[in-house]
Amino acid sequence: MILETAIFTVRPGEADIFREAFARGRRFIESAPGFQRLEMRQGIEAPDSFILVVWWETLEHHTQIFKQSDNFNQWRAIVGHLFAAPPVVHHYSPER
Repeated sequence: MILETAIFTVRPGEADIFREAFARGRRFIESAPGFQRLEMRQGIEAPDSFILVVWWETLEHHTQIFKQSDNFNQWRAIVGHLFAAPPVVHHYSPER
């Protein structure tokens, strides 16, 4: 299982709007092939910052199947306009 982390910085003062938009759009991630689970947390010191952690079956399930799907486009249409900067995304290998 692969772990994806994505750091989102949203436009100042729009954290509540982002949380609501993410709640509406998370189904597009959750219904993707290879999806296992996700968590999203808001920053304490920087409340306009969020971290999304998604567990995927394989790297390709995220980078190829999901990112090239209509699900990704629909998710991005719901939340993307709230980003103050491009997300910072990293992937991590399975536990050993």
